[in-house]
Amino acid sequence: MTHDVDVLVVGAGPTGLTAAGDLARAGRSVVVLERWPTINPSSRAFATMPRTLEVLDARGLADDLLAHSHKAAGVTIFAGARIDFTHLDSFYRFVMVTPQTNVDRALAGYAEAQGADIRRGTEVIGLDQDADGVTVTAQPRDHDAKQHWRARYLIGADGAHSTVRTLVGADFGGKTILSSIILADVKLAHGPASGSLTVGSTRDVFAFLAPYEAPHHRHDADGSWYRAMVWDRNNQMPDSEPVDREEIVGIFARAIQTDLGVLDIGWKSRFHCDERQVANYRHGRVFLAGDAAHVHSPMGGQGMNTGIQDAANLAWKIDAALAGADEAVLDSYHDERHPIGKRVLLQSGLMARGITLYPRVARSLRNLLAPRLLRVPRLRDAVAGSFAGTALRYAHRRDESSLVGTRATQIPLTHGRLTQLQRQPGFVVVRGCGATPIAAELLEAQRADRGPAVLVRPDGYIAWAGDSADRSGWAAALARWTAPKTPAEASRG
Repeated sequence: MTHDVDVLVVGAGPTGLTAAGDLARAGRSVVVLERWPTINPSSRAFATMPRTLEVLDARGLADDLLAHSHKAAGVTIFAGARIDFTHLDSFYRFVMVTPQTNVDRALAGYAEAQGADIRRGTEVIGLDQDADGVTVTAQPRDHDAKQHWRARYLIGADGAHSTVRTLVGADFGGKTILSSIILADVKLAHGPASGSLTVGSTRDVFAFLAPYEAPHHRHDADGSWYRAMVWDRNNQMPDSEPVDREEIVGIFARAIQTDLGVLDIGWKSRFHCDERQVANYRHGRVFLAGDAAHVHSPMGGQGMNTGIQDAANLAWKIDAALAGADEAVLDSYHDERHPIGKRVLLQSGLMARGITLYPRVARSLRNLLAPRLLRVPRLRDAVAGSFAGTALRYAHRRDESSLVGTRATQIPLTHGRLTQLQRQPGFVVVRGCGATPIAAELLEAQRADRGPAVLVRPDGYIAWAGDSADRSGWAAALARWTAPKTPAEASRG
């Protein structure tokens, strides 16, 4: 027996769950196949960036997560240099620090509430596609009988060791840049001051600390919990080598150069980090997203965030294609997200290489220049916006406004926020201040400032900008993303 659905999602991490929830919210039948029987308790991510918080708010999830998380206004990286999020043009001028498992649970609840079917303990073992769809063979853990699934489209969001990526034959070129990194949950009697993420480093070691508990738990008389990431240049071991307490404590002593008072060490793991990216995010009716498409240094906390934003970009485009939109809409997923993934690899790699610099002259130059440069407002905000995701944009055509491809989330409205309006699926027209309603068939809002009218895509980015009275302008932009080609257009290629 073959089960038929609109979309199969492989992988129930944050990327897959975001895509599944969005597609189900749009009315599509979605099944998620996940090989882990439960939410993975050993997830590495812990930093949710401002742009991702905007994405979560557009799904009604940000407030509950923030109520049980730590807010960090910035991160101190080396020699007093600081990435400062407090000047961002966003409702969220901080990093939310919470275990990825909490984000996973929130997104799983979102996906299930929208109608997605999450099947845990089911591993994909075969994949074939043709002109009309994708056929998948899966093996549940709890019995011998294989399952067969048929979908119009498939999203491979099954992580760095993606089975889907292997089955479609996608090359995952790149290299290992750091080995024997240790990730651990540590309880400290004398942790760094609250409100900051902290990095300490020497030529041979580094240690990163992020406060892990909600604000009302941080002042435990017995200490506070932190997520730690540590590395020792001179103690390189395979990922399978166990981590002991003395190794972590010793690195702390050399990197932070103060007695943190390690009281307890909970979960811990050793891993390596690669820089890799697939050449193509689309393979026919199969799309790769999140770590299945790109992996990079954990420095900068970009992995989970980039994956969630991949999903937010892709899901509405698959929905549009299912409704008859032109294939070019699906191609735009790779066109828009591949350059973003490449940029994330670059900036995460630069941070990793900056922290682990070995030559004394290079470190001295870094320590001299970085703090000064990051105090220049324009550069400070550009760096923060890049890591936060708020400064990232998609390309626009020459005949379009320069606003096209930028996020619309920060536009002030006369009532509420755009992310609140976007808890319903679909495009949004934001008319100019004082303009009369213009689009009864779409969600609509009014600007509180003097900016132009804009058409906002379901992922929160601007598809058109112009005069509120120019109905043909925004209607043409909407048609580009949602309508099939006419016979005449198809004949022109």
